[in-house]
Amino acid sequence: MPDLDRRALLVGSVALGATAAVPAAAAQKSGQTSGQPDLSGKSILITGAATGFGRLGAEHYARLGAKVFATMRNLPRPEAEALQKLARDAKLDITLLEIDVLDDAQVAAGVSEAERLAGGAIDVLVNNAGVMITGPVEMQDPEALRLLFDTNLFGCQRMARAVLPAMRKARSGYIVNMASQAGRVVFPGLGAYSASKFAVESWAEQLAYEVATLGIGVGIIEPGGYPTRIMENSNASSVALRDREPDERKAAYPGFVAQMGKSVSTAVASDPMDIPHAIARLIATPPKDRPLRSAVASTPSPQDPINTVCADVQRKMLGSGPFSAASEIVLGA
Repeated sequence: MPDLDRRALLVGSVALGATAAVPAAAAQKSGQTSGQPDLSGKSILITGAATGFGRLGAEHYARLGAKVFATMRNLPRPEAEALQKLARDAKLDITLLEIDVLDDAQVAAGVSEAERLAGGAIDVLVNNAGVMITGPVEMQDPEALRLLFDTNLFGCQRMARAVLPAMRKARSGYIVNMASQAGRVVFPGLGAYSASKFAVESWAEQLAYEVATLGIGVGIIEPGGYPTRIMENSNASSVALRDREPDERKAAYPGFVAQMGKSVSTAVASDPMDIPHAIARLIATPPKDRPLRSAVASTPSPQDPINTVCADVQRKMLGSGPFSAASEIVLGA
């Protein structure tokens, strides 16, 4: 049985157009990542900002001039204190808010407070919070499925429902959703994580068509493998799942079971700042020029042809009907 550190295999590219793909290293050499966008005047709310892409993004967007609302669960916590100290020391406009995306009341209260402090609608929502539980599909019990979908999909839905009324009133806004290469291609051993990210892809694309003519944009980020803590953070949940499953099921998948709770990211050569850099460029891009999907990693992405074919199919299906205007906004002509 091969090493099941599947996250390390999720490698991809930076796609700066609807179907174009440019590897991150090549983009840097070509100047596409030279210079920094100006995010002054933008209000950005990020979920899951304690670690990983969310934490890096909170600092990066603030350094580019944005007013950042960095949200995380279980406050107070050391990560929040460290980010607050950084904001004070570097004079960055970062406000810490408690939002657990599983909690309807916290979502409503956190977004309401952010809108109050921003003086109106949030300009950008980054749906970053997510969890992973590894193991074969047969061993993904209802408890594991509920946690994966409640966080990765329903969390996006809760946040979108909270920010959209003010965005609709303002007729502007941008909702960025963290998907994954594993939301377009399948790596055995990722259990229902991949299914939850496939769901994010579908949910976000549908939302994009529905709000396009209201002046609101939707983006889907498809990261490859990066050395963040998502895999390590998944280990406790994966071990708990393994331990509560019967021996008969575990015996059927010895290789996969042996890896549950031992996940580490080996994609050490990839720079996780690729994700905040890509999102910042998207925020600064004129809405009419933003791609729906952006695959971001350091090598060519396996999902690029899937994205190209799907965009072509959607254009043909929606291009001559009542959703033609929305299709053109989201996918281009």
